[in-house]
Amino acid sequence: MKRILTNICSDHLAESKDFYTQLFDFKVAYNSDWFIQLVDSESGLELGIIDRSNDMIPKDFQTKPSGFYITLVVGDADSIHQKAIELEYDIISPPEDMPYGQRRLLLKDPNGTLIDVSSLIKDFEF
Repeated sequence: MKRILTNICSDHLAESKDFYTQLFDFKVAYNSDWFIQLVDSESGLELGIIDRSNDMIPKDFQTKPSGFYITLVVGDADSIHQKAIELEYDIISPPEDMPYGQRRLLLKDPNGTLIDVSSLIKDFEF
């Protein structure tokens, strides 16, 4: 495998682009009226956002998301939390230390997708 690209089906392309570029280090690599490709400037990881009603998506898959969530591992979940507060994004749960050595924040993106924002707890020992 050479690449994996997660695409989020969206009813709110512009709001979704703002969410991911304002909170995270994503830059817009491609922008159209039906698809936006984002790339993380440090890692090169990609995230796509596609208009849910686009003909490329089969009708049976144009529904709201369920049964999955996206985890974004960042350097500092607390700084993302602060930005999310300032930008008035939907915070499901504030950052908390998890027993597996990560600090986790849960957000909801403009499409209803659950976003797990995690960072490693410094000096954590299993």
